[in-house]
Amino acid sequence: MALSSKTSLRERGFLDGQLLIAMPGMADGNFARAVVYICAHSDAGAMGFIINRSQSVTFADLLLHLELIDRNDAIMLPDHARHFPIQCGGPVEQNRGFVLHSDDYLSDSSIPVSDDISLTATLDIVRAISDGRGPRHATMLLGYAGWGPGQLEEEIAQNGWLNCAATEDLIFDRSLDNKYDRALALMGINPAMLSMDAGHA
Repeated sequence: MALSSKTSLRERGFLDGQLLIAMPGMADGNFARAVVYICAHSDAGAMGFIINRSQSVTFADLLLHLELIDRNDAIMLPDHARHFPIQCGGPVEQNRGFVLHSDDYLSDSSIPVSDDISLTATLDIVRAISDGRGPRHATMLLGYAGWGPGQLEEEIAQNGWLNCAATEDLIFDRSLDNKYDRALALMGINPAMLSMDAGHA
């Protein structure tokens, strides 16, 4: 399911703005120990981003690839741009970039996901971040996670995922290694308590 500007005009799905936390028995290796932030959920399917997977590409690499800067500019990038996080958002269209961000930055192409978080997938936000005019909190994700009609609901029914309300702190926290455990902690769950065979007895 692709997210479009029409998403902001429709009623939000019950999983919009929620976190999905992969159960230990998750069969799809793309989502082992994944924490996914859902941006759009409806009868047509669902779309979201894995928020705890690192990406080897740097922001400077991306700016060079997009020809927004040259090699000399890359050396002079300020710290906020040099260390701006880029993550692996999911297995679909991994050559496309998306920026999840706080709602203090809005352009004509920004799509509200929740009351506090928006999504922008155009070059204007990339330029704004590199120039220091970007949002207070943001992360860039390459690729996304997508589900067809009824697919995510079926995976949840089969105990593939837990879901809970997202927090801005967790979404934008740059410490990825323990984000899975911290997402479970939002639900009061110790990872050691989760069974590999939950729901399949």
